[in-house]
Amino acid sequence: MPIPPLRTIAPRQSITLIDKYPSSPPSTDLTTGDNSDKDTNPIATASNPDFLHSADTDTISPAPDGGARAWLNAAAAAFIFFCTLGYTNAFGIFEQYYLTSPFSPLHSSAVSSSKIAWVGSLQTFLTFFTGFFAGPLFDRYGAVATVRPGALLFVFAIMMTSLCTQYWQLMLAQGVVGGVGMGLLVFPAMAAVSQWFDKKRAAALGLAVSGSSVGGVVVPIALGKMLNGADGREGHLGFGWPVRIIGFMFLPLLVFASLAVKPRLPPRTTSFFVAKALKQKDFVMLVFAIFFLFLGMMTPLFFIPTYAVWRGIDATLASYMLAIVNAASTFGRIIPGVLADRVGKVNMLAVGGVASGICILCFDQAKTTAGLIVYSIFYGFSSGMIISGASAALTVCPRDPRDLGTYIGMGMALGAIAVLIGPPINGKLLDEYGGYLELSIFSGVMCLFGGLVTFTSKTMTPQGIFGRV
Repeated sequence: MPIPPLRTIAPRQSITLIDKYPSSPPSTDLTTGDNSDKDTNPIATASNPDFLHSADTDTISPAPDGGARAWLNAAAAAFIFFCTLGYTNAFGIFEQYYLTSPFSPLHSSAVSSSKIAWVGSLQTFLTFFTGFFAGPLFDRYGAVATVRPGALLFVFAIMMTSLCTQYWQLMLAQGVVGGVGMGLLVFPAMAAVSQWFDKKRAAALGLAVSGSSVGGVVVPIALGKMLNGADGREGHLGFGWPVRIIGFMFLPLLVFASLAVKPRLPPRTTSFFVAKALKQKDFVMLVFAIFFLFLGMMTPLFFIPTYAVWRGIDATLASYMLAIVNAASTFGRIIPGVLADRVGKVNMLAVGGVASGICILCFDQAKTTAGLIVYSIFYGFSSGMIISGASAALTVCPRDPRDLGTYIGMGMALGAIAVLIGPPINGKLLDEYGGYLELSIFSGVMCLFGGLVTFTSKTMTPQGIFGRV
């Protein structure tokens, strides 16, 4: 269909356009005058009328910030997070079971806590690192190339985990295949929600990501009951069937999500990766901050059940500590997400980083059941601000909303390198010193530093360090 001619033929300086993306941050080259890294297919805006592409302005409309289709995508994303990050958040149950249960598939191998932590850290790392490719794939091809194959791969990984009897098998099934499958699900879900919401984006992302907290309550309790039994001994189902039951529980939710997740914007047809993002100072600083936040914040999620057993608490009751963390994390993702739309997404991420760092420094001071419950509530709330806040903060960086998936995927993938090395470092500290003081100091300081770097990243934005970013 031919494109109708413009009604007015005039010099480019006289063209006046309405900025269809008022919430998007101004381009770096608009503030500095440096146009060396301009997009090859930029969007015309009121502040930059030289970039006029009628095909773009005709086909891209403002985000609806609501409606049946938008909230359907948010619900599908919540189901995806319930299954994926809920399963990841329950790795502490697997860690405790692999280390302490005589019925563990690794019991005869005498595997150290550091080696077991590698399984969970590799799984979590690949979940985020796969976003490096899943985000651009979603921007170009939609859910067909990402969410649907990811759902199949994730369920397959769970079923294969239930059959594992050796360490290398767990590393392959639970660590590698499960991590890649979850990555193909998580980042397209975040990108889809970001496309359907603008002014309410942080709140919608917080609501979607809160599904992982609900999953983090349900999955640890279910696994703890089935693996350890009501009285702390092995349940009647052994190891394989409890894991398979979790997989069957996820299956209908992932089928719904595979059909419901839809991109709103037309496919991005430029380069696969947005290389110029690595030249944006605000993006680079945020990725640097997320690295240190992730390096520290995973410690209680991996070790709080083992720590509770070390303090003499029953194994089944110890599994509830992780459930309490994830339940409190639900409120830590939704409430700060709503506030982030008012006070700034980067501001809220920085507050979450500092609060989480302080909580982690107090990790080994919770010595009783009551103390651990109170600690789990405070840490769960503060860590929830990081998990939902990191992806929301990255959405302030793209200049074109069609790049949202790519920016989120690239940023989280680069930051998640810390997830690969953090838990094994903590496991090594635990093996070396036999206590939890050293790992709480290391992880708490890393998280505090990440929060301070997040504050510093605001100096790279036009609003400045005191701005509402």
